[in-house]
This record gives sequence, C-alpha cells and structure tokens, in this order.
Amino acid sequence: MGRPLDDAGLDTIFRTARTYNGYDDTPVTDADIRAIYDLVKMGPTSVNQQSARFVWITSQEGKDKLADLATGSNPDKIRKAPATVIIGMDLGFHEELPWLFPHAPEAKNWFADDKARHDHAFRNSSLQGAYLLIAARALGFDTGPMSGFDNAKVDAAFFSDQPNLKSNFISTLGHGDPSTIFGRLPRPEFDQFNRVV
Repeated sequence: MGRPLDDAGLDTIFRTARTYNGYDDTPVTDADIRAIYDLVKMGPTSVNQQSARFVWITSQEGKDKLADLATGSNPDKIRKAPATVIIGMDLGFHEELPWLFPHAPEAKNWFADDKARHDHAFRNSSLQGAYLLIAARALGFDTGPMSGFDNAKVDAAFFSDQPNLKSNFISTLGHGDPSTIFGRLPRPEFDQFNRVV
C-alpha cells in the first residue's frame, strides 16, 4: 500500500507547480532525460500498451527545426528552452503487446480495428505525457506543455521514417524562470465539476 506524499511533495508536483514560459541556462542532460523516462514508464496504461513515443530535443538544430513548425509565441519558447520533448503515439503499439502484455498472447488481436487502435494510442499517450510532466516536476524540473504546432508537419519532420508514429503534444523542459509565469488561473471547486453517485 502506498504512503501519502507530504505537503512538500504535493506542492512540488501539483499545488505550487506552474507552467513555465522560460527557463534558466541549466542544461537538461541525457541522464536527466533517462531518469524522467524511468518514472514515466512505470505509470499505468491500458494492457500495458506503452503507446507513447518520445523525441527529446536538446540540440539547437533540433529546437530550431521544431520551432519552425510551432505557432504563436511557442517558437521562441522552444528555441530558448534547454530541452523540448515531443510526446508522440504509436498507432502500431499492438505489435509490441506479445512481450508487453504476456498474460494474454491474443491481446494484439484486440486492437485490429484502426479507429479503436487510434483512440487507445491517443488516450494512453496522453496519460504518459501527463506522467512525464509529473515525473519531471518530481525530479526538480519545470515544464511548459503546449499544443500550438502543426502536427502533420511535425510528423513529417520527426517521424517520417516511422509512419505509424504521430505527434500528440509537446512540452518544454528545464529549470523555470519565475519571471515567465502568469498569475494562477482559476481552479474550480469540487461541487462545480464533480458529482458522487
């Protein structure tokens, strides 16, 4: 049985954590990236499908390439961030199920339908993207998730050799500059968006 986090832990990943629009110059290393992923992969996905695929971008060339495909104020954020990650989804995730979900050797066949497979890939890669944000925060990093980019162009630029892979969303990553955050936006009270039946 899990033990509750203390208030400091809850603050770090939820209550005082913020979305950052800029970062200091501290680099995000390969070791940092691997540490984040080693937490992300432990989060639950449907039949352990692990449908997310991540492209971690730390080179200026890679950041410029992605920034050219983003919109609004996002290009500047991407270019200046120590790292940006593309959270993608594998529409062929079912091919990996024989080893990812050995309890049911027939699990691959559960996802023969293209639409169902897309829905599962999108849902579970979104979950894994959320795990990434929480894992990064838990390890002392800040994030800036965004969806303002051209998915088709990102897919062509970063997944052209793997046509089953599609982008879901992206996030910048680093040690946040507090001067780049906005005031806390409203959060609804429980009774506004919840019911218990």
